[in-house]
Amino acid sequence: MISYIADFTDAARDARHPAASDTTDLMSVLACAPSARGEGLDKLLRIFDEASAGAFETASGGNLAYVPSGGLFSAALGEFLARATNRYTMLSSFAPALIAMEEGILRWMAELFGLPSTGSGLFVSGTSVATLTALAAARYDRLGLHSAQGTIYVAEHTHYCVRKAAQIAGIARENVRTVPTGADFTMDTSRAEEMIKSDLDRGLQPMALVGTAGSTDTGSVDDLHALADLAARYRLWFHVDAAYGGFFQLTDRGKKKLAGIEHADSICADPHKGLFQPCGTGVLLVRDPEILRRTFSMQGDYLVDAADERPLPDYADHGVELTREFRGLRMWLPLNLHGTLAFAQELDEKLDLAQHAYRSLAAVKTIDVLSEPDLSVVAFRLRGASDQVNQKFLKEMNGTGPFALSGTTLGGVHYIRMCILSHRTHFDEVDEAVRVITEVSGRV
Repeated sequence: MISYIADFTDAARDARHPAASDTTDLMSVLACAPSARGEGLDKLLRIFDEASAGAFETASGGNLAYVPSGGLFSAALGEFLARATNRYTMLSSFAPALIAMEEGILRWMAELFGLPSTGSGLFVSGTSVATLTALAAARYDRLGLHSAQGTIYVAEHTHYCVRKAAQIAGIARENVRTVPTGADFTMDTSRAEEMIKSDLDRGLQPMALVGTAGSTDTGSVDDLHALADLAARYRLWFHVDAAYGGFFQLTDRGKKKLAGIEHADSICADPHKGLFQPCGTGVLLVRDPEILRRTFSMQGDYLVDAADERPLPDYADHGVELTREFRGLRMWLPLNLHGTLAFAQELDEKLDLAQHAYRSLAAVKTIDVLSEPDLSVVAFRLRGASDQVNQKFLKEMNGTGPFALSGTTLGGVHYIRMCILSHRTHFDEVDEAVRVITEVSGRV
């Protein structure tokens, strides 16, 4: 199996986002009960290889669709070790040194985002769970157990996982306010304040304000300083969704774009995006971890002997998971093996590549580029063409070039997105994508 992974990784270095193979016949075979007496490993690996070939290609440097996920080989090795040793990390007494390992990375991240020295957090499966955890803590901290009148404020571009998390956390759908955005697709702070004042006049309880540090659609970054000031004036919990854009904080340009994030009460970021980790690697950072403990801490009688005096957190008391996987090693190993500077350099390269793609496409007469990218998302469309024609344009490009792009709707208009974030995406991949876009735009 290690040999299989090594071969896959070697091939991924030169993979150009091939089209997925047809697995219709295989699906009917696999959608059944497992073997009673077992099968040979070689056969099972062949089946897995065929099934994997029918999936969306995430490992290729030509993956420019959605938000590319990484999959560092060194992270896979860390995960292999963690899964094989299978340590409990719900309580610090079960694995104190491993908890210290996670806590060290969490505190480094908190410091990276400018949170106070008390800042820390929790590794989770992704921003969906991180957002749920943050909003549950915000509700408890601001409203106690009485949340029926609580309201939160999001923008038109805010990822839908926030609305989903709010609903699960007990905030009524009608109490999630959608604030309009300006021409730059960032939250209109003055409109947000109008909504807050209106809710206060109606006897409601404004609870949380959600800013975005890199939207999925356009990569736009809200005015986080202005939103932080607004949240402070009305005693709102300030949450920042930095799932896609957060780790650009490692770069000088990214830090300038994300200015104000240091005032957040909570931040969600996805290492499986900006730190090239395998899927299922998310992080919640909080200014005051004690709020997490007050929100989620409970005690099972069978754990009475597991108390520990060490100054380490019990992560089971900081979120919804009790038995939790040891996620820290998949990050601790690559960060220490390669060094944080290597990640900063990779992210700086992605910012350069986005600027290159923006300038190149802006020079094409048949293309309209939405705006200069805040981070590494470039949105564009065929000039003067209908949405249907642009959808055809996207389909033809994805069928022509050795890469994948994706689409979105902005202001009721269909745009095509190029998101540059994979650690295997470099100048050649982006330049070839620009060449194919230019060529296809002239004949659609």
